Amino acid sequence: MNQIPDENTIISYFHQDDDSAYEALTWIVDTYSKRLYTTIRRWVNNHELTNDIIQEVFIKIWNNRKQFQGNSALFSWIYRIAYNETIHFIKKENKHKSLDVDEPVVSVSHQSQHYGKLDAEEISRLLFEAIETLPEKQRMVFEYKYFEDLKYEEIAQLTGGSVGGLKANYFHAVSKIEEYLKRKLNH
Repeated sequence: MNQIPDENTIISYFHQDDDSAYEALTWIVDTYSKRLYTTIRRWVNNHELTNDIIQEVFIKIWNNRKQFQGNSALFSWIYRIAYNETIHFIKKENKHKSLDVDEPVVSVSHQSQHYGKLDAEEISRLLFEAIETLPEKQRMVFEYKYFEDLKYEEIAQLTGGSVGGLKANYFHAVSKIEEYLKRKLNH
């Protein structure tokens, strides 16, 4: 089995117009597919759908490979594509599904029109909606911390930010998400 090269080598191969680009894609798939699977599976909670989304993610990565300029870590770029594809998929799926309002899942204010009427899909949709309202830096830090369960030191390596700044971004992101959800659920 061939050893996977460092990120800079992968990126330089990936930008080529020959077989090197295909080799780089193979390295990317080998390196990140398991991590992407785990992340996306948590969001959609279905094996087949997760595999469909991952396939779309790798197609997007391939089609947009020359747009990656190395301004962030390669995985940050890949993760962003995976996140956007998953959100797109969830939104598309939610258009085709009706909500089961007879099965309460979360407790919200008795005065809320949503009292006793939310299911896991609706909660997920609202969470992703709230995340989309965050500024880019806060969104990225929140996703790494909440969905990937990375330590601040690991996030700092991926983003180049300071640990203190990342903690502040995460705190602000959580506060904004909580406020967003309170507004949506308790009006």
